[in-house]
Amino acid sequence: MIPTDIFNFDTLVVGGGIAGLQTALDLGDQGYKVAVVEKDASIGGKMIRLSKVFPTLDCASCITTPKMSAVAHHENITLFTYCELNSLDYDGSGEFQGMKALITQKPRYVDPVKCIGCRQCEYVCPVHIPDMEQGGLSATKAISIPFSNAIPQLPIMDIENCMLCGQCEKACPTNAIDYLQKPEEFLIASKTAVVTTGFDLLPVKDNTQYGNGKIPNVIDSLQMERLLAPHGPYNRVLRPSDGMEPDSIAYVQCAGSRDKSMGVSYCSRVCCMYAIKQAMLLSGSLPLADITIYYMDIRAFGKGYEQFYQNAKAMGIEFIKAKVARIDRGENGSAQVRYELQDGSGTATANHDLVVLSMGMVPGWNPEQPVCPVSKDTDQFITSIKPKISPVLTDMDGLFVAGAAAGPKDIVDTITESGSAAMEAAKFMSKSLMEN
Repeated sequence: MIPTDIFNFDTLVVGGGIAGLQTALDLGDQGYKVAVVEKDASIGGKMIRLSKVFPTLDCASCITTPKMSAVAHHENITLFTYCELNSLDYDGSGEFQGMKALITQKPRYVDPVKCIGCRQCEYVCPVHIPDMEQGGLSATKAISIPFSNAIPQLPIMDIENCMLCGQCEKACPTNAIDYLQKPEEFLIASKTAVVTTGFDLLPVKDNTQYGNGKIPNVIDSLQMERLLAPHGPYNRVLRPSDGMEPDSIAYVQCAGSRDKSMGVSYCSRVCCMYAIKQAMLLSGSLPLADITIYYMDIRAFGKGYEQFYQNAKAMGIEFIKAKVARIDRGENGSAQVRYELQDGSGTATANHDLVVLSMGMVPGWNPEQPVCPVSKDTDQFITSIKPKISPVLTDMDGLFVAGAAAGPKDIVDTITESGSAAMEAAKFMSKSLMEN
């Protein structure tokens, strides 16, 4: 069945993280009509889930939320949230005629036109489920707005856990609840497209030597971001298994990165710096705690990053040059870390109340699913055909890439690349207009 709804834009931005937001704003401010398609219920990406950013330790929400709001209220930008991209290819055959994307709007089971964001449905819902926005460390309701500063302020119903009691429907003042809502397909036609699909972390459950995610107080770095955030699950740093304040915290670097057995042979670049950032924040919130970082190399590659690393050492954070071989359950909820010292002096064992794994970064989008003929590199990130001249260019005319979709990078480089992608897209559209 061919979708009847077709929307026309100048540029389609795939992904609503910081890269997609910056690209959309740069193009929208130039007068181009931009569509932003985001798979999550809210724009903001990974950055809105962070506590602070390195090396300045600025509030991540304070940077991201204004950009989210600017995109949502921009007259030239249209948001399509909670959508799946099914395919992205040229519109027609032969000469370039623009891009065409087939998209599925996933059901929220809430009418977005009627909903006023009052959250009455959330307040009366009796079903509690793990809140993945908080790393699964706390609970939320089966129908809820994802987080307090989410855009749009629309709730989503977890239909698999909903017991259809009807409480939310009765409480809704605008009759916005729709239990029969179904997925809807539509097409977006555009002159250009920019892929800003970001990254995912390797799941802890796939890491055999570190407990397959079954050791209670071994968490990943994004979960620690939520523990450190002022609007986190506990409003303070507590051990997930029993609510104890940890006296000893360890970071395991290269937990998946630079490891061929995990399928990630490359360095994820930002792990050293975000581990140091989190350790510094922990040192402030838990001044009596012992904080240890097990590392193979410290890769402080950006401006001010080396000084940031030296400041962390001056604060008393311990850096041990070692490769962690395995993690086992310890006594009283602790985790036992076995490591090999890199100076050749042998192996050692240490117990920590809480262990944070700096998991490797992998692509957040596979162009083969959905179907898109853009090329991938050996690391599975999208290939840049001119990485030194213009890293946003792909082997598809009119399709550009920015941010972590092209490879691991920090927020500064991501925003810089986003501006470059917007410039290349605008230049491409201007050239096409002149030729026609």
